[in-house]
Amino acid sequence: MSANSARASETPDRPTSENAASTLPRRQLGRYLRDWRTQSGLTIAEASRLMEWGASTLQRLEKGQADRIRTIDIQELCRIYGIPDELSDGLKGLAQQAAVKSWWHAYGDLIPENFDVYVGLEASAQKLTSYQSEIVLGLLQIADYARALNRLGYPDDSEIEIERRVQLRMQRQALITRKVAPATVNVILHESVLHRVVGGAKVMAAQLRHLADISTQPNISLRILPFAAGVPLGVSTGPFTILEFGIDGKGQPIEPPVVYAEGFTGDLYLERHADVRRYDRAHECLQRYALDIQPSRHLLRQIAKEYVA
Repeated sequence: MSANSARASETPDRPTSENAASTLPRRQLGRYLRDWRTQSGLTIAEASRLMEWGASTLQRLEKGQADRIRTIDIQELCRIYGIPDELSDGLKGLAQQAAVKSWWHAYGDLIPENFDVYVGLEASAQKLTSYQSEIVLGLLQIADYARALNRLGYPDDSEIEIERRVQLRMQRQALITRKVAPATVNVILHESVLHRVVGGAKVMAAQLRHLADISTQPNISLRILPFAAGVPLGVSTGPFTILEFGIDGKGQPIEPPVVYAEGFTGDLYLERHADVRRYDRAHECLQRYALDIQPSRHLLRQIAKEYVA
């Protein structure tokens, strides 16, 4: 492990702004409020007057830079913008978490379980660096694979609701398939993902062929970590995704990078520089032990053929 860490330390660190007052909950809250204000047809000046604020106060809130956020103000903005109650509850929950940099989002705690913080974060990302040890990354799933997972994960949902979930997942994939400025994805899949059957043999064959095909796109790098690699880090990181949001004209991050680790009862969001760097280096280590892109693609096609042989 020390040798791996030493090699990883030779790689330059990502640029960050450790002392920025902004936090992930603040930025997500600001994104939602900005989007809903725009949908309601209000300018910043108009919405500020309705709140009896100066325009700069609302601007700071929308940029995730407000020093003090009151739940009662968020509630009033939700009323002005016509935000539904279920979404309004989620936004008030974000307001209560506003000062937190390392954030464990427990489902149903302050923020309702059906309020998806990650989707809004993912939609703003320009680069995703991911390691998946159990299932295919959501952005790379085919509809039948996603459908099978949703049926297992939400056994009480109707077929209509399942289809709604699947279509939302497919729509999210526009992030990496759009023609203009698609996000970059660098993903490592553990070989066990290729053998863990989801939806049956035909679905698995189609899913693996899709992975092989989409990995030919210039914005997508996909590598397989083989069983033979053992445990490169000496410990299990679990699945994780590092999200980056681009660089401004001065070469600084538009927003700090965030590590996302999905859990069974909640999700972990980390944005402290030291935490992001640790996951960054873990991914670099896993990548050194993973197959190169071409051999990974060959393995995907080979196992896909075995499923339908």
